Amino acid sequence: MLTIDLSKLDLAPITRHMRTMYSSRLLIAAVHHLNVFEQFIDGPQTIAELQRRLDLKQRPAMVLFPALCAMGMLKRDSAGNFAVTEIGRYLTTAVVPNLIGYLGLEKEDPGVVEMAQRIRNDGLLSTPQGIAYTIEGDAPSPMDDADTARFLTLALAGRAQYLAPLVAKALPQRKGHLLDVAGGTGLFSYEWLLLNPESTATILDGKQVLTVASEFRDAYAQSGRAGADTLLERVRFVPGNMLDDELPRADVVLAASLFHDWPESTCEKLARRFAAALNPGGELWVHDMFLDDTLDGPLPATDYSAQLFWVTKGRAYSRKEYRRWFSDAGLTPTKDNIPTLIDYGLIAARKH
Repeated sequence: MLTIDLSKLDLAPITRHMRTMYSSRLLIAAVHHLNVFEQFIDGPQTIAELQRRLDLKQRPAMVLFPALCAMGMLKRDSAGNFAVTEIGRYLTTAVVPNLIGYLGLEKEDPGVVEMAQRIRNDGLLSTPQGIAYTIEGDAPSPMDDADTARFLTLALAGRAQYLAPLVAKALPQRKGHLLDVAGGTGLFSYEWLLLNPESTATILDGKQVLTVASEFRDAYAQSGRAGADTLLERVRFVPGNMLDDELPRADVVLAASLFHDWPESTCEKLARRFAAALNPGGELWVHDMFLDDTLDGPLPATDYSAQLFWVTKGRAYSRKEYRRWFSDAGLTPTKDNIPTLIDYGLIAARKH
């Protein structure tokens, strides 16, 4: 199994503290707006039964219940059913005293109220401008706006700068072509190219995002790092829509923080498209934060999933879910689970 140097300071506490506000909203909404904990008065429940009782679609259910498990309020038994934990019982009217009233201090917080609405509705009631910079169909994307695209791309740049060297070292070290889909700043590609001086890369993203990516490439080229000046010739920027446009052929496809923006049906489509773009012997690599395969944690991933639910059309997914998409797309998933930092990791699949 590949190992990489994780001696850098891990900045996970910063991102974890930022994301906990979404989980707090989930917990309070579950108690005071959704009546989740009273559903267990007659014992453990299947997720299908909980969805039926609470009238929830799959995505919000797969955000809500794993989060409550990771918080220690619910648990899953050997059959995969959900039940209230001993501490979770103190959020039910069956136990006196309980802390229902205490959580009620924040039940009218606008974020809590809106989280409850989004859980019931599987997102916003109306999304004329798209959701968090992603959009499907014929409507214009928010990322077509230069200021919006620059704001989001630069907001994510610090995280990418921190993680890119680790990801680059974990990716295949080879001569070939890398396709960085929705590559943003392009930082993962630039670091990989510095380690693979005979290789090239294509960064595919929106036109306005690629303007920012080109600025980062130019800064690399002038950095004085060995081989950095060659990036001007080895990087190609392709404006496009990964959902519909033809994808360039590649030996390595990198999907960093990408699948989690989309519902499962779109993830399945993306896996097929990325598999089709790979040359024989090529590899698809995903860098993201993953739920446990048991879908009951870990807490950093369920916090992230709650944030993703709030701002995207997707959620956090488990490695098992990704590997099913890969297999269905004709790829062979590897068994390696490679950690990076800030609670992220890498998985891969090969095309034969």
